[in-house]
Amino acid sequence: MTVSTVKDNLGNIQRFVTGNLASGVDHMLVFLDQAEPEVEAWLAEQGDVTAIVTDKSWWKGRRPARLNLRQNINANLALAAVEKVDGVEWLFHVDADEVVHLDRAVLDAVPDDVKVVNLRPLEVVGVLEPQGPPTLFKRLLTDGELQLVVALGLLEEPTNPRYFRSHIAGKMGVRPGSDRFLEIHMATDGQGVRKRPHRAAGLEMLHYEAFSGAEFVRKWTNMISSGPSMHFGDERMALATALQTLVELDIPADVRTQHLETFYQRHMADPVEELDSLGLLEDIDPTQGSHRPVSLTSSQRNDLQSALKSIRTQDKRTFMPPRAKLRIEEQGEEKRPAEEKKAEPLTGIRKVLGRRNRIT
Repeated sequence: MTVSTVKDNLGNIQRFVTGNLASGVDHMLVFLDQAEPEVEAWLAEQGDVTAIVTDKSWWKGRRPARLNLRQNINANLALAAVEKVDGVEWLFHVDADEVVHLDRAVLDAVPDDVKVVNLRPLEVVGVLEPQGPPTLFKRLLTDGELQLVVALGLLEEPTNPRYFRSHIAGKMGVRPGSDRFLEIHMATDGQGVRKRPHRAAGLEMLHYEAFSGAEFVRKWTNMISSGPSMHFGDERMALATALQTLVELDIPADVRTQHLETFYQRHMADPVEELDSLGLLEDIDPTQGSHRPVSLTSSQRNDLQSALKSIRTQDKRTFMPPRAKLRIEEQGEEKRPAEEKKAEPLTGIRKVLGRRNRIT
């Protein structure tokens, strides 16, 4: 099972849902960060998706300003909910531009005493105007491969954080349990100490980070209002600051779009032909995956709905992971005016076994 907090257009949501369900996921919990009637209507027709609109009745007037905090809260209340559902083996926290790409035989072979797994990231190549759906992905490179692409003038520095446009940490999946919490890129215990994850070939996630100029423009013109903390790497903070300045400039929309596309071409687009000729890219279309979801039984579905209904009336802040609670206590974030929070600079461009249904 996956949990996500999303704010995206219908086409991207359809790829997100179709890809995940065809690539190893059995059921998806999707929290809509704002009302999107077209997206809501489509999700309601998907039998292996549970969609929740996080409107005013959800947050009870205390909606966190930061997108990351809303994501973490929703992930952990989802974790609390699935604890009430018999047969849920794993819960993965992914974004709307990410697809869990699993070899289910590998996941099912993970020892029972392993509570956390890490999904190795594959990042889609960036092309200003791609021809057709994005299916080419970069993997993390070895030291020798990094030195090679630098020597060929395809990369400035021999590090994977510079090779990828976004995070290289991947995403986490946990077995439901009261002693663990999910964050964006980690799982922790009740004291906020990171849990060491299990890693294995066949446990991956596909990241559709700004795969085209148009998608890049859409994401960056929308995200300021969401108050997110993106993951762009410490080395690129200057670029992140420049980009935020461009998004907020009082200039005509078409002029801003032109400059955003120039920015994308200079700093985000990949040398696809050269990387492909070196055998460094993987061709994957998750929507064509062979996985067929194990749907929730009526009993499981009822238990999940009952748990979510109970949580709806609760103060969602009780589901903050420990590290987030500590940061708020130290910074007094809850007491700060909403306007001040919005004005913050970006901190980085961020089976069936016997009679029991095992749900991922």
